[in-house]
Amino acid sequence: MSRYVALGSSMAAGPGIKPSASGAPFRAGRSARNYPHLVADRLGLDLTDVTYSGATTSNVLEEAQHGTPPQIEALDGTETLVTVTIGGNDVGYVPMLMAAGLPRLIRRIPRVAALFDATARDRALVEVGESLRRVGETVRAGAPRARVLFVDYLTLLPPAGEPVSPLSGADAALGRRIADTLERLTGEAAADTGCEWVRAAQASRTHHAWSAQPWTTRPGMPWPGRPAPLHPNAAGMRAVADLVIEHVEAQSD
Repeated sequence: MSRYVALGSSMAAGPGIKPSASGAPFRAGRSARNYPHLVADRLGLDLTDVTYSGATTSNVLEEAQHGTPPQIEALDGTETLVTVTIGGNDVGYVPMLMAAGLPRLIRRIPRVAALFDATARDRALVEVGESLRRVGETVRAGAPRARVLFVDYLTLLPPAGEPVSPLSGADAALGRRIADTLERLTGEAAADTGCEWVRAAQASRTHHAWSAQPWTTRPGMPWPGRPAPLHPNAAGMRAVADLVIEHVEAQSD
């Protein structure tokens, strides 16, 4: 059976989508119905899923996370497929959108207010572009036989001009700018490092969290047994799995 390793953050792990993956650390928020598990089941692959909620590119490359080794250590060179969904936590994307729904008094707390500093977000985006390239280069070196697929984030926000309550228009505009730039940088990193790009963001434009058929969830309080706010829901994970499988099969023909 061919080996498949899934790397990434909560956008791949699927926190709150039941059931949880067997043996996964609680903090990972790893679902047995996330897109890596769905892809492995349908393609008959031997999955090693090390996706972890809150992960950054540093947690993929060199930093342990809550006692869990850097994700790159899951590679042993025998892989035929590796997927990577990472970068949003480096730039504070979802944390910013989560904070946008908080009362103004809480938003004045310096650590929270810093999430809305557009200049700081721009600096972080410049840095994450290079970090994504390092991820691509390192994964290619560690899994030389594998097809390496960068899978970008599902679209969370509706287009400009559409309702986005409880977020303000300004906060949503910043979120869109971060998301659009992260999408572009992911594609550039894939192209620059000989990896492939699965365009989940593009495919989900009309399935944002405020749409009639959402693939992601709206802001709110986390509830046990429900997908995490501003994250993929079960339909979104199925859709991303479909995209990955279609990409793999199309490129194999």
